[in-house]
Amino acid sequence: MGYESINFPRNSVFLVTGGAGFIGSNLCEAILKLGYKVCCLDDLSTGKQANVDLFLDNPNYTFIKGDIKDYDTCLKATEGVDYVLNQAAWGSVPRSIEMPLFYCANNIQGTLNMMEASRQNGVKRFVYASSSSVYGDEPNLPKTEGREGNLLSPYALTKRCDEEWAKQYTMHYGLETVGLRYFNVFGRRQDPNGAYAAVIPKFIMQLMHGETPTINGDGRQSRDFTYVENVVEANLKACIAPSDATGEAFNVAYGGREYLIDIYYGLTKALGVDVEPNFGPDRKGDIKHSNADISKARRLLGYDPDWSFDRGIQAAIAWYKENL
Repeated sequence: MGYESINFPRNSVFLVTGGAGFIGSNLCEAILKLGYKVCCLDDLSTGKQANVDLFLDNPNYTFIKGDIKDYDTCLKATEGVDYVLNQAAWGSVPRSIEMPLFYCANNIQGTLNMMEASRQNGVKRFVYASSSSVYGDEPNLPKTEGREGNLLSPYALTKRCDEEWAKQYTMHYGLETVGLRYFNVFGRRQDPNGAYAAVIPKFIMQLMHGETPTINGDGRQSRDFTYVENVVEANLKACIAPSDATGEAFNVAYGGREYLIDIYYGLTKALGVDVEPNFGPDRKGDIKHSNADISKARRLLGYDPDWSFDRGIQAAIAWYKENL
């Protein structure tokens, strides 16, 4: 269980794109704890300098300020790299509807730049972030790879395109790719600010500061909320999974189902506040229910998440109390 016992060759070098972001910085931290070298590539457009400063004193950590939309930057960053963990992307379904051209350039062309650079520099394994949004309007639960519906947002389209390009790179160019469909990741260092902030950190911050959160819709939508440590495990195990796993995409979740309204009242109880939420309109492009079948990841990646929602939410609350 977990990733602490995973062994890579002694001098392994990792590149984490988007390494100054929420998930990326947690990946950098885990790799450094395991004793390997990691290079963080980030343009700091959504990532934070503070998430870089955490590791600058570590001799195994290198930071490159650069943009994956620039191919030369990608080529330079992948020199001498064994494993690429590609997290660089712009998130948010609503924002992607407002900015389709930018999302295409950043999430599709940027990822393609990284794949081509990885191929040119002989990277062993290219692991990249996909999303549960690729399931679109497919109504069945749990969500199972190979059973996808109509895409509901430009963001979802970018992630599906990344998966298709990754298949091509494995098929034609020998770059071993593994896609990870994240389901509603939460945890330490997730940004609670801004109009497009994820719901859990946003609720926690607002409740801690005496504000009244707004729930989009009736709160009856459900999600497979996934603590970030499980995502770290999936990324590292994807690096060493058998070649049978390459060219594929996998659900990365805990395999549970939490209703937003229940999470809200659980947070008010944990924080010792009594605040009724406001209710707003449904968010355009959102999926109503999300719950993952993780059996494929268990079978081919050895993925065995041990951070339940309850355990993760306690850890997240403790982190925000200490850092907000």
